[in-house]
Amino acid sequence: MSQILPVVHILSKVLMLFAFALLLPLGVSLALDDGAQLAYDEAFLVTFLCGAVLWLVSRRGKRELQTRDGFLLVVMIWAVLPVFSAIPLLVQLPEMSFTDAYFEAVSGLTATGATVMSGVDSLPPSINIWRTQMHWIGGMGVIVLVVAVLPMLGVGGRQLFKAETPTPMKDSKLTPRMAETAKGLWQVYAVITVFCMLALWAGGMSGIDAVVHGFSVMGLGGLSSHDASMAYFDSVLLEVIVMTFALISAISFSTHFMAFRTRSFLTYRHDAEIPWTLGVLAASIVGLTGYLLYKGFYLDFPEALRHAAFNTVSVATTLGFSTTDYNVWPYFAPLWMLFLSSFIASSGSTGGGIKMLRAVLLYKQLYRELIKLIHPSAEIHTKVGRQAVPNKIIYAVLAFLFVYVASIVILSFILSASGLDVFTAFTAVVAMVNNTGPGLGQVGPASNYAVLNDFQTWVCSFAMLLGRLEFFTLLVVLTPVFWRK
Repeated sequence: MSQILPVVHILSKVLMLFAFALLLPLGVSLALDDGAQLAYDEAFLVTFLCGAVLWLVSRRGKRELQTRDGFLLVVMIWAVLPVFSAIPLLVQLPEMSFTDAYFEAVSGLTATGATVMSGVDSLPPSINIWRTQMHWIGGMGVIVLVVAVLPMLGVGGRQLFKAETPTPMKDSKLTPRMAETAKGLWQVYAVITVFCMLALWAGGMSGIDAVVHGFSVMGLGGLSSHDASMAYFDSVLLEVIVMTFALISAISFSTHFMAFRTRSFLTYRHDAEIPWTLGVLAASIVGLTGYLLYKGFYLDFPEALRHAAFNTVSVATTLGFSTTDYNVWPYFAPLWMLFLSSFIASSGSTGGGIKMLRAVLLYKQLYRELIKLIHPSAEIHTKVGRQAVPNKIIYAVLAFLFVYVASIVILSFILSASGLDVFTAFTAVVAMVNNTGPGLGQVGPASNYAVLNDFQTWVCSFAMLLGRLEFFTLLVVLTPVFWRK
């Protein structure tokens, strides 16, 4: 117990800090008098008091965190925060079960965008803002926020940052200090978010809708204030704005940070992931547009291009908005879009999946092995840009891919064994693990996850956390060796 107390001590401060995130929807509720004030009052008091009690209990256990503590803290934060995030939903919507409320909160904080709720058009505006504000907070990562605003915690910032962002290039330093790095990332994130909201408002959305969808787009979450998602607005201009900022959010915020800092767009030329992301997306949009026209699903080229472009970008970047029920398209099209969600987003972005950097490394390693079969004695190095990648990173990426595929297979079997049809089970797991949101079949874009029973809902909640923490961060805490002294 004494070993866990330092982690609990930090968790207590995170909870007290997180309570203040409720002040934004509370302010909106008071300004609009939407009847949800009590939900935020209770949520704030419960969250802050629980944090204060934990702080009192654990204050004598304060010490510098080690790497192992960092992993445990990250997992505890992502597992515990949804409990408190769900309180406004439980208070305002008493008919909602804790299972559904926790699922909704996990979906919000992991920026997945899956929902069990319908009739969101009639919800108090502040509730929709809270649902998507969770996207915004979780998109960049709660841990980065903690390191940015609470340097006095005595937390080993680099250990936390590495546990939160276990990408192949996670050791690269943007600034000499982690707190400065985290602050810089959040400042860039906030500035781009403001521009996104202003663009959506100028494009025709109401102020509330612009805030709601701005949070969703920047977090690549996908929850909306309308059941019909972006189809509600039926606006090409708004769809172009959403696609633009979704692509911005799918690019590494480290790259954005350096571009802002140097005040030069040349930084983007040195990002090895961007050409792959844009190239694969462009080819997919052209191919799917032609495929839908060939199959006769659309007879008009502009309409086919419009829906193919928006939904491909939305699903591939793991945003999850939709302008049409692509579940009824010929199966190849939505399956290809869901496949793209596995790798299109860049490492260091707010998107999910294995990230484009890992996919590029896997492709180049495959090419390297093919060349070595032809020229066994050749010295060939796998490079990203001009940088040679050490073999240990390639081995780590291969291990990550194995865990990624194995997790999808095992969780799909579990959902299938629980009574869900195989197609729905598989696409739901892929959507959860990639933090995409809508799956296919019974959980397609025109429906939601309310069709699942409680057991299936908890499996999906676990899958979202597993994907958001990129597997190893969560799995390492579940191994017996982690708990040995």
